[in-house]
Amino acid sequence: MMIQDDSSLFHSSLVALFLMAPPTFLSLTFLQAPYGKHHRPGWGPNLPPPLAWLLMESPTLWLTLLLFPHGLHSDNPKAQALIAIFLLHYFNRTILYPLRLLFTPSKKTASGFPLSVALMAFFFNLLNSYLQARSVSHYHTHYTSSGFFWFRFLIGLLVFLCGMGINVWADRVLLRLKSEGKGYVVPRGGLFDLVACPNYFGEIVEWLGWAVMTWSWAGLGFFLYTFANLGPRARGNRRWYLEKFGEDYPKQRKGVIPFLY
Repeated sequence: MMIQDDSSLFHSSLVALFLMAPPTFLSLTFLQAPYGKHHRPGWGPNLPPPLAWLLMESPTLWLTLLLFPHGLHSDNPKAQALIAIFLLHYFNRTILYPLRLLFTPSKKTASGFPLSVALMAFFFNLLNSYLQARSVSHYHTHYTSSGFFWFRFLIGLLVFLCGMGINVWADRVLLRLKSEGKGYVVPRGGLFDLVACPNYFGEIVEWLGWAVMTWSWAGLGFFLYTFANLGPRARGNRRWYLEKFGEDYPKQRKGVIPFLY
C-alpha cells in the first residue's frame, strides 16, 4: 500500500512539474519576480538575501539525502553517481553561494529578498527534490544497460560541468562588480558580451546535461521548468539594463541564449 501510494504521489508530482512550466513562463514574461534588480515593495516582509537563498534551496540537500537511501537502487553505483552530481550543484547553490553573498556586501545594490518569494521557491524545491531523488534512486529503469548508461552519463556530465562552470564564473563576476560599491553597472567580457544573464544560461545548460544523464521524465521536466523560470527573467533583466543604461548597453546582447533568445 505504501509503495502504491508513493507511486501515485510520484506520478502526480511529475505531471504537476510539467504542467507548471507553461504558466510559469507566461506569468514571468509579464511580471518579474520581485528580488534582485526587480525588488519592489508590496510582497511582504523581506529576508537578508544570504538567508533567503540558504532556506529556500535547503530541501535540495536535506530532503534528497533523506529520501535517496530508501530507493530500490540506492546501493547502485550508477544511482549514486547521478545523485552526487545533483548534490554538487546544490551544495554550491545552498551553501557556497549564500556565503559568497554574505561576504560580498554592497550598500548601493543591497535589497531584501521577499519571504513570499522564498517560500514559493522552498515549496518548488520540495517538489523537485522529491522527484529527482525518487526518480534516480527508485523509479529509474535504465540501469541495466551499462554501456549505454555510461555513454549518456559522460555526455550529460560534460554538458552539466560546462554549464556549472559558466554559472559559477558569471556569479563571481556579478559579485565582484557588486563588491566594488558602484551600484549596478554593465557587465562586460566573456559570455556577458553575448547575453545579459550568462549565469542563467549556465544553469539551463546544467539541467540539460542532467536530463541527458538521467534520461528520465523527471530530469526532462526539471530542464523545461528551469528554462520556463529563468528564460523570461533573463529577458526582463535585459530590458532593465536597456532602460537603465540606454545607449551604453549593447543592444545586440540577447537575454539568455546567445544569438537566439
